[in-house]
Amino acid sequence: MATPATARVDLAAIRHNVALLKERAGGAEVMGAVKADAYGHGLVPTSGAVLEGGAGRLGTAYIREALALREGGVTAPVLSWIIGPGEPIDQALEAGVELSAAGVALLDEIAAVARRTGRTARVHLEADTGMSRGGAPLAAWPALLARAAALRAEGAVEVVGLWSHFACADIPGHPSIEAQLDAFEAALRLAEKEGVAGSDVIRHLANSAAVMTLPRARYDMVRTGIAMYGLSPIPELGDFGLRQAMTLTARIALAKRVPAGSGVSYGHLYVTDRETTLGLVPIGYADGILRHATGRAEVLAGGRRRRVAGRVCMDQFMIDMGDDPLAAGDEVVLFGPGGQGEPTAQEWADNLGTITHEIVTRIGSRVPRVHV
Repeated sequence: MATPATARVDLAAIRHNVALLKERAGGAEVMGAVKADAYGHGLVPTSGAVLEGGAGRLGTAYIREALALREGGVTAPVLSWIIGPGEPIDQALEAGVELSAAGVALLDEIAAVARRTGRTARVHLEADTGMSRGGAPLAAWPALLARAAALRAEGAVEVVGLWSHFACADIPGHPSIEAQLDAFEAALRLAEKEGVAGSDVIRHLANSAAVMTLPRARYDMVRTGIAMYGLSPIPELGDFGLRQAMTLTARIALAKRVPAGSGVSYGHLYVTDRETTLGLVPIGYADGILRHATGRAEVLAGGRRRRVAGRVCMDQFMIDMGDDPLAAGDEVVLFGPGGQGEPTAQEWADNLGTITHEIVTRIGSRVPRVHV
């Protein structure tokens, strides 16, 4: 059945990107971040391509995402790192999902489930090295390490990773980068002193931006996210040879001639200055096209760029074709790799004052992902 819009995902591009990142990682293992439905690209098919490209592990924000991978037949190691009250820790342990802990209370909760299920929990301990988001503050880090050591001795917990996350790796030269590296080193020394940082424990800090620019941050493993999908983690430094994987298209639902002076869409923010052809593109903010794209974003239609004409609606927006031909069923490319003259996701992000992460992850479930 034909659909009004489609997100085509180039799995070969994802494999290429992961292979490139693996090379840049200089021997460190690669964990592919496939949270948020693989950044909007489709969780299970994309994860397969990520593993085929050379990643050895996968990472998700939530346990339910990791369980969806298991249900999809993915057997590779998976880490989930946001665990709030009521999360299905028992299901995670039964599925062999590794869990992150940033505090003694959560670690104890994980250990209690491990005792009840008879399954040793594989845990990564997260240190807050200066992002002030997840992770244990360094003042609380020794207590977390001590509790982890005790639970390991009991057999309830196995510490398999020590990690943290950069705040500003995408801003080369930012002073927080070196400060966080130093703080991570201090956290690792404390872990060694407590006896929970053996050779079999994976140390990981680098995200996509750090993989590209900070060899010192590689450690044993790197966590690659946005770059796997072909979107630059530091746009001002170029594309690093990455290939954008997603192409978002839609088919014109209605084309019509209107006279000069016609107000278009809600609020009449756009008024035609001549007789012209308008095209109705059947995708809107309910599908992840930011309402802020009104009058800002461009699409490729009829071989030329066209700016969104008038207010983006819930299910549709309009383009002005002038006197160029347009018919229902004609394809419009919202964004893609750019090789055919279409806008890229980076251009959309720049025009809308955001980042590519938001552009691709907002594309909603009404838009089918077609993996090619």
